[in-house]
Amino acid sequence: MAVRSALIIGGGIAGPATALALRKAGITATVHEAYSESADGVGGLLMIAPNGMAALDLIGAGDAVRAVSEPMPGMSMADPRGRTLARFSGVPGMEPGRIVWRSDLYKAVNEIASAQGIKVEHGKCLAGAKETADGVTAHFTDGTTAAADILVGADGIRSTMRGLIDPAAPSPEYVGLLGFGGGCRGVDVPGEPGTMYFVLGGKAFLGYWTEPDGQVMWFVNLPHPEALTAEQVRSIPAAHWLAELRDCFAGHVPGEALMNNLAPSELETFGCLEILPKVPHWHRGRMVVVGDAAHAPSSSSGQGASLAIESAVQLGRCLRDLPDAPSAFAAYERLRRPRVEMIIDAAARTNRNKQPGAVMRTVMRWLMPLLMKAMNPEKRLAAEQGYRIDWDEPVGTSPAPVAAGSATLP
Repeated sequence: MAVRSALIIGGGIAGPATALALRKAGITATVHEAYSESADGVGGLLMIAPNGMAALDLIGAGDAVRAVSEPMPGMSMADPRGRTLARFSGVPGMEPGRIVWRSDLYKAVNEIASAQGIKVEHGKCLAGAKETADGVTAHFTDGTTAAADILVGADGIRSTMRGLIDPAAPSPEYVGLLGFGGGCRGVDVPGEPGTMYFVLGGKAFLGYWTEPDGQVMWFVNLPHPEALTAEQVRSIPAAHWLAELRDCFAGHVPGEALMNNLAPSELETFGCLEILPKVPHWHRGRMVVVGDAAHAPSSSSGQGASLAIESAVQLGRCLRDLPDAPSAFAAYERLRRPRVEMIIDAAARTNRNKQPGAVMRTVMRWLMPLLMKAMNPEKRLAAEQGYRIDWDEPVGTSPAPVAAGSATLP
């Protein structure tokens, strides 16, 4: 029987994006969010890649996100002395990636969902689910229940839904890095607006860019032996972390200037960086997971939010075109798994490069220009970021062809 209604668990980014995609497919969806109120203001900065913007356009949220984000067409890699190792000016003919605060992305997508009549129930923390021949019923910790044809888990990297589908599903893994960030004014740094700079080497990894008003925004991936949540990091005085960062970036260009021009109260803390190992089972019966609940590459990929939105769109297409939930979920996984796992593997390699030893840091400084030439980042990113979903193309049951560049994938 065709799917006509859905319960979505999780009201962050993937949840309302999935609800919008299902609505476009003719399916009524209600979002159930564990927070007792809006999560507006939660989270740090993230990148929406061109493929993510294309997926947002399909669900009617692209322009709203463009309005609250900043284009970032260029990338440059440098060593700790400020010397450029490699440059990349974006893929010709492709919209640039965009930097956005997670809270702004959250607000934009949720406002579009609300404007389209999608209902969000707050304070609904999932406790369990029961399937029947006719549908599935979600049970919440407040004692209430809700029923629909299918149950979609968009509840993030620590998904409850993932465990309901497969009790042996993997948990997130710490990659050995803590995230920090901030903004500084009046600091002279190498570079120009519209370019993201990545500084390899030193004791920690630094990324930064200059905004049109002259403010320098930056983030750091700091090696740390213990996985700490954002709350645990904030329980330690900011002055402690700032002193550690200043020590890491002593003599570093431009890290030293950025850290020395920052007050403890201006330091943003984001907790540990995690990656989700490959999830063996994305669906079971009438239940399925999307976004970080199914595939959560490290932030190093620059693709986490974009992949989540793509998966929401593909799930909508599959449910629109296939006769029942199991066949739609199988097609959805077939379309998505190869792509997301390729990006997860690439991000894992990037994380390893962020914490090399002293000898490898020296070697990388000399080898990076040659490696960048050999890797041909323009070609690689054209394939990764040129991915486009043809909403109007019917979803079939045959294996999806492999496509590169800006080719449309079924």
